[in-house]
Amino acid sequence: MKTFSAKPAEVTKKWVLIDASGLVVGRLATLVAMRLRGKHLPTYTPHVDCGDNVIIINAAKVVFTGRKRDDKVYYNHTGYIGGIKQRTAKSILEGRFPERVLEKAVERMIPRGPLGRVQLGNLRVYAGAEHPHEAQQPEVINVGAMNRKNMRAA
Repeated sequence: MKTFSAKPAEVTKKWVLIDASGLVVGRLATLVAMRLRGKHLPTYTPHVDCGDNVIIINAAKVVFTGRKRDDKVYYNHTGYIGGIKQRTAKSILEGRFPERVLEKAVERMIPRGPLGRVQLGNLRVYAGAEHPHEAQQPEVINVGAMNRKNMRAA
């Protein structure tokens, strides 16, 4: 039996829609990262972008477990000496771009490199319920129904 290796021309990409309201950030991010990489498919090939296009709506309504909303800290560096800055998850979720929490969670679960950047380009995250991808007819996935731990009361 020969090992199957998908070629980029053979890959068919689906569009998937996920409503993130009330979902736990880490659990949602792992499912999305798996979908983006294509690991849910039997034809998964590590060096080919065979994952789906993922649309996440209501990213501002995601929840953290425990005290992570107040205690989790995101760091970034300006590039200057002593230029490290920090923000809590609460300040980002209540700020201007709450979808960045989910984007960072997924980004850190995807391998760094050229292929990872391409796969991350297949992710679209929106803070509200509207999205401009109706023409692609995305398939709706109910992540909350997959496991009771995926959902939390906000």
